[in-house]
Amino acid sequence: MSNIIKKESFPYAFDSSACATCAGKCCTGESGYIFVTMSEITSISTLLKLSVNDFSVKYLFKKDYKYSIKENKFNDSYECAFYDRATNGCKIYEARPLQCKTFPFWDYFKSRVGELKEECPGIVDA
Repeated sequence: MSNIIKKESFPYAFDSSACATCAGKCCTGESGYIFVTMSEITSISTLLKLSVNDFSVKYLFKKDYKYSIKENKFNDSYECAFYDRATNGCKIYEARPLQCKTFPFWDYFKSRVGELKEECPGIVDA
């Protein structure tokens, strides 16, 4: 069974089996934004058994007109509030945002494959 995922118009493919050994590089590293929509906020709140308000206060911040999940600082790195170092996984995987579901197939990386390969060990030539 192949773990290689390809997406039309992307100059690379993704070997999803690499996730088991990479230590969550897509969830950790430089500070960034993990944007969430209102429907994603509702889904994550439900999964965590929190009200939307309580979830928002604890886990979100507003960036311009969008909401982003907060990060935690760990040593010299930042990590998503829902990254679990112990399991190298996502605490909200079932309700993770579309931004997370679509990684590494972001338009940003179409012309920055070298940068992506540094971040993600699962990137292979298409």
